Amino acid sequence: MTEAITLPVIPLRDEVLFPHVTAPIAAGRPGTLKAIEAAIQDNAKQVFVVAQREPQLEATADALYTFGTIARIEQLQRGLAGFQLLLTGEARGIAVRYSDTDGYLQAVVREAEEMPPLAAEDPAFAALYREVRQRSAELGQKTGLPRDAVQRVLSVHDEPGRFADLVASYLEGPVSDRQNLLETLSVEERLRRVLLHLQRQISVLDAQADIKTQVQEELGGRQREVYLREQLKAIQNELGDSDGGEDLEELKTKLDSLDISPQGRKEVNREFDRLNRFGRESMESQVIRTFLETVAELPWNERSDEQLDLASASAILDEDHYGLDDVKDRILEFLAVRQLRQRREREQAETTEAEAAEAAGEERVEAGDAGTANETKEDTSEDNKATAEKSKAPGPILLFVGPPGVGKTSIAKSIARAMGREYVRISLGGARDEADIRGHRRTYVGAMPGRIINGMKQAGTRNPVFLLDEIDKLGASFHGDPSSALLEVLDPGQNDSFTDHYLGIPFDLSEVLFVCTANFVQNLAGPLLDRMELVDFSGYTEGEKLEIAKRYLVPRQLEANAIEPAELQITDPALCAVITGYTREAGVRQLERELGKVARKVARKIALKEDHEEVETLSLDDAGVRELLGRPRVHPEKAASSDQIGVATGLYYTPVGGDVMFVEAETMPGKGNLVLTGQLGDVMKESARAAWSYAKAHAAALHIHTNTFEQDLHIHCPAGAIPKDGPSAGIAMATAVVSSLSKRPVRHDIAMTGEVTLSGKVLPIGGVKEKILGAVRAGILKFVLPEANVADLEDLPEEVQAKIEVSPVQTLGEALALTLRDATFTKGRLLFQGDKPEDVEPLGTYRH
Repeated sequence: MTEAITLPVIPLRDEVLFPHVTAPIAAGRPGTLKAIEAAIQDNAKQVFVVAQREPQLEATADALYTFGTIARIEQLQRGLAGFQLLLTGEARGIAVRYSDTDGYLQAVVREAEEMPPLAAEDPAFAALYREVRQRSAELGQKTGLPRDAVQRVLSVHDEPGRFADLVASYLEGPVSDRQNLLETLSVEERLRRVLLHLQRQISVLDAQADIKTQVQEELGGRQREVYLREQLKAIQNELGDSDGGEDLEELKTKLDSLDISPQGRKEVNREFDRLNRFGRESMESQVIRTFLETVAELPWNERSDEQLDLASASAILDEDHYGLDDVKDRILEFLAVRQLRQRREREQAETTEAEAAEAAGEERVEAGDAGTANETKEDTSEDNKATAEKSKAPGPILLFVGPPGVGKTSIAKSIARAMGREYVRISLGGARDEADIRGHRRTYVGAMPGRIINGMKQAGTRNPVFLLDEIDKLGASFHGDPSSALLEVLDPGQNDSFTDHYLGIPFDLSEVLFVCTANFVQNLAGPLLDRMELVDFSGYTEGEKLEIAKRYLVPRQLEANAIEPAELQITDPALCAVITGYTREAGVRQLERELGKVARKVARKIALKEDHEEVETLSLDDAGVRELLGRPRVHPEKAASSDQIGVATGLYYTPVGGDVMFVEAETMPGKGNLVLTGQLGDVMKESARAAWSYAKAHAAALHIHTNTFEQDLHIHCPAGAIPKDGPSAGIAMATAVVSSLSKRPVRHDIAMTGEVTLSGKVLPIGGVKEKILGAVRAGILKFVLPEANVADLEDLPEEVQAKIEVSPVQTLGEALALTLRDATFTKGRLLFQGDKPEDVEPLGTYRH
């Protein structure tokens, strides 16, 4: 009788561990984890591994077998889900009793001794052992193990009991069968039972092999059936009894009716012949059929009937959008050219037909002249066809550039409606693959056409309005550069034979009216930009926003929020309050959102009223806007209230509009340094240095004492958190510098803009319209502008032109005479009140 030992218990589900066998075990149950922790604290690291009777039950003493295996923990790896163990069985064990200790099971175990064979040299036992080894080798080979690996395992294990346990650990079957093998202490009996399981498993594998052979034979028979059916189809086609090719005949008819180039016709015919050679079950036939159907669905012949009535087109454009005169004029010009071309071609065709008819009447003298007349008609038909081909004028390629929300995308849809064409839009924002434009070659699995060809298929005509939205957001990757692929699409000299990688056939895009939109033209490649006609969309003025809100935004928001027009009337002062106090943008998107917020709050008030109460018309003024939307969130600059020394009123322009900007200059004790603050860009810093140098060079003419330059000069532009740059602040910088150094006040009622050179010349700048409108909103009506910018005043609304006073200047001296209080400019001299011309040095003379 062996000595009893107490070991932690590791219960197994659907598994039995045999002695002298190493197996990996995954442990995750709390009780099992605690048992492992207890085992590894002992140097022996022994555990009692036993199988559960029912895997789905909890591991209690009643659910475990009595026979198990005394095992040693060889390796232990901790993981998120528990432990990964490598256990090696040492001997069979019998649990005398189980007990629950500290949350895990312990067992009092006695080692079970094997019963060796009575006579190991007995021929019957030797034959049994040899048969087990042979059947084991056969099973290993049938399961796919290499022959040398099987022989290596057999040569290592030569003790019958251990060999039986090794083979038992690899046998498949219920846990109860493997548990019986574990409980069989007699080596001879264990070998017999293992041999029985081996024979049974080998029989199962043989049956599986027979079934697999039968399935393969059956599949071979089906393939033969498919082949015979294809032969039968060919025979039926020869006899004219088949109707399975009707769909192919229909496809063939569509393809034959297409107006394709000779090169494309050759490719289509070749692919159709290949389709006829392949069976329907072939994967290649599906690829070919998809290609041919794509070709058949493209608009090779179809065109939209254009609406060339200029008055109607103009009315549609005005109905959909307010302003945008440049875009509307360009579209109407295109329609006018198309209208004139059709008129000229119609007159030419009528003249040609009349001449042909007259010639045919003179020649119809003999009976045999009928053939000649037919030939003449055919010639005339060919001439008319050629004339029609000439009338296919290439469409313009427009690029709309401007800030968000100014109507670039929506005007394209209105253009299509005004012209009577189909409208297609694709967004190119974020596209990084050349295949998005050109498609994939058909050699690839899942190949498809590019988005240009898909758009043409969607339009159904070959002359749609095709919008390429957000073209400046294209990217590039190792898949190629989509912007480079667009070079062919947007080139009027090349896009009449655009070849998609999927089609491999030239497709004519010359009649398409391409419209591209972008926010920043700097992001576009030079060659791509060169192919497009740029139309600049500037931001809307406050007056334009007011009209847009009254005509489009307010009715749209009332309808969206279920409010009748009679229930809410928004006055012009209320709309102006929303525009100036709650939005700061070039477009009208934020304005529409704020109007939607107003409409929703009014809708809530209406909904809270009782059903029997009569709904009164709500007239919303600027005070009501503040009540609904809260305090204003935008605070535009206002004109200064009085003249100040060293403070000039400049003008600036951003994509969201123009406004006034104050330039402050102040002298202070120092060493003659120039200090610049306010997040000024390099160009503005250069303007400040140019003004400082100009003042130094013409100190006497500007009434500045020379010792003043021994002080520091600090120039600051308020709103220091906002970066600023550009040359147009030159006059304002110079005025502030001269005012601060000469102690002469700057007029507060005049705003100025213009670039200044070191020699005192005033150069033109941009954004005049937006700058002046922003200054008018701030309460300023007098302006100093470069003389070269006078023509830009024509862009201003007439009501603004009527109330402003503009003084054009060519030199800085003229500008200073206007911007400094009590100053005049006479004979090249800057004079102040009380000065005599002969006592003042003229500007432009430099004195060392």
